[in-house]
Amino acid sequence: MGLLTITKLSESVGAEVSGLDPAHLVGGDTVGKAILDALEDNGVLVFRGLHLDPEAQVAFCRHLGEIDHSSDGHHPVAGIYPITLDKSKNSSADYLKATFDWHIDGCTPTGNEVPQKATALSAVQVAESGGETEFANSYAAYDDLSDEEKQRFATLRVVHSLEASQRRVTPDPTPEVLARWRSRRTHEHPLVWTHATGRKSLVLGASADYVVGMDLAAGRALLDDLLQRATVPDKVYSHSWSVGDMVIWDNRGVLHRAAPYDPNSAREMLRTTVLGDEPIK
Repeated sequence: MGLLTITKLSESVGAEVSGLDPAHLVGGDTVGKAILDALEDNGVLVFRGLHLDPEAQVAFCRHLGEIDHSSDGHHPVAGIYPITLDKSKNSSADYLKATFDWHIDGCTPTGNEVPQKATALSAVQVAESGGETEFANSYAAYDDLSDEEKQRFATLRVVHSLEASQRRVTPDPTPEVLARWRSRRTHEHPLVWTHATGRKSLVLGASADYVVGMDLAAGRALLDDLLQRATVPDKVYSHSWSVGDMVIWDNRGVLHRAAPYDPNSAREMLRTTVLGDEPIK
């Protein structure tokens, strides 16, 4: 692994990267390839006390792929998106409340964009209580299925929507809010994502609304059951943040969520997203 020292944090997902000078993170493509390989192996990489400034974070992420600039304008540095419930720092803060539920980013894009490859998150301010970020391995969720389940789920398709994820935090929206949610098109994805590598994962989370062709209640019960099985405590890595930490995860193979915290908290994370190149199929 060259410059990187990798220490697993759990059996299922997560590893800590240590012994690396922050300057090396932005210094070349060799480290970028090593990080991508480590993400494939571990799903989540933790860099404790890295204290990268926003420009360096974006520069580092460029070694992992093309940067997503669709959310530029919320932060002075292009490629940085502030994760905070403070509307003075992020005018879309209300939508971030849905991140308290398990999800995979990019299942309900505005067009036909594919899910993001990876996401880097760094801590500027942390919550006094709560606010951990939790991760679960969606490859392992598939691997843990019985042979009969793998066969049965192979052809199932699931409709994902912004409305499904937002209703979890706002169950009684106004007509105006509901219309805004529904202005985002729905997307139909296979329940089982067969990746270019040949690995398979389950596409689950808050945006998963219903299973095509199944009774509505039965389909939702199936999705809830699979999500619960994928996210039992002994299969989850929970990162307790300290200022300066950076965590990177493989968005295509990892479910994530934020643990609840005081909505008036000054908690602020800076996110940089690497665009994907692999459709869900």
